[in-house]
Amino acid sequence: MTGKTRRYIIETFGCQMNVHDSERMAGLLERAGYEAAPRVEDADLVVINTCSVRERAEEKLFTRLGEIEAVARAQARRPTVAVAGCVAQQEGERIRSRAATPVDVILGTQSLRQLPALVEETVRTGRPATDLNVYEDVSFPLGVARHGDPVKAYVTIIEGCNDYCAFCVVPYTRGHERMRPARDILAEVEEAVGSGRREIHLLGQIVNHYQAPDDPACDFAGLLARVDAVAGIERIRFASPHPRHVTARLVEAIRDLPRVCKHLHLPVQSGSTRVLAAMRRRHTREQYLDLVERLRGAIPDLALSTDMIVGFPGETAADFEETLSLVERVRFQSIFSFKYSVRPNTLASKRLADDVPEPEKTRRIVELQARQKGIQVALHEALVGRTVEVLVDAPSRRREWELQGRTTGNTVVNFPGPAEWVGRLVSVRVTEAWPNAVRGEAAGA
Repeated sequence: MTGKTRRYIIETFGCQMNVHDSERMAGLLERAGYEAAPRVEDADLVVINTCSVRERAEEKLFTRLGEIEAVARAQARRPTVAVAGCVAQQEGERIRSRAATPVDVILGTQSLRQLPALVEETVRTGRPATDLNVYEDVSFPLGVARHGDPVKAYVTIIEGCNDYCAFCVVPYTRGHERMRPARDILAEVEEAVGSGRREIHLLGQIVNHYQAPDDPACDFAGLLARVDAVAGIERIRFASPHPRHVTARLVEAIRDLPRVCKHLHLPVQSGSTRVLAAMRRRHTREQYLDLVERLRGAIPDLALSTDMIVGFPGETAADFEETLSLVERVRFQSIFSFKYSVRPNTLASKRLADDVPEPEKTRRIVELQARQKGIQVALHEALVGRTVEVLVDAPSRRREWELQGRTTGNTVVNFPGPAEWVGRLVSVRVTEAWPNAVRGEAAGA
């Protein structure tokens, strides 16, 4: 590039893995000479990193492209536009026919490293560029990711997925399962800690299926032990595990390793064994509840969260009642709940009729969320009067005199304190409980 420095902005939809992919793309662009822009109006390059897990997330892309077109017309200046991520991989060239603004670059999930070259190509030639190729190499230049959070760092350990759950588009958008070498993961963890990060999030579609390609003895529990040994880390989290890959070694690692958080996000998707079979989840309601019992027997203070889909094809009122009863029995710390929507290429889209009416899906998710809200309030009220250890991750977004952090069980805690406490562990006495968080005061303050 010659002349003035070009400026970029990346907008991210979707999961933690998408957030980390955006951090990687930001680093690649900055190595190529770009600077971050605060707003779309100031950017020469706009990258939208997309999600296709739900239809609404997919539609959000095309709405946003229309808004970018309106900005371009108002300014009489059109930025280079790139679409990356799962929708890019899924839809490819079809994006250009649907978009309200010219899309210059389409970048698949396995092509992130090609972004600067593709942008340079389209700027130089004036022609659109696309890369949806499958790249088996999962290595990434060390130190490139521009961590957007001052306290925590995401580290991907697995790319892709081999499970093909009937509802899930991930194997079709992110490819088959590829493991990163343990040495590369540990080098990235050490680099993140060296840059001041105190919490590490290990990421993978089925994170606990990890097996190091460079060390046959290193399974996921072994990797946790190696990360736990890195000096300077305060906490380790991971997402998302699959219930059928929770081994005895993993339970022991969560119980015994001091920096591994006592919180497990354990997606169940439904409380009905019949629906779970249709989903191809490969576990039953009874197996899931037995696992919960074993986990809590080994780690009594373990907090559990989950994912739940309502209105999956064929889900009856009785099936939904089983979901509600499972939620009451397990008492999750939080739930990410979704109405089923048909995803392209999935087994469910090809074989199962989307036969639960939309109003009934809405009724069920409202009831599920109301039930879960009551559970969360009760769990948070049980914390009132207790002192909990909080890793402070940011100033509060609502009150300038407050900080926000999380317990090892992932409960959000707000409390008064100075900004210099961000990144520290602070003991907080809980004084108030709310559905999504608690409030307290620093112990001894």
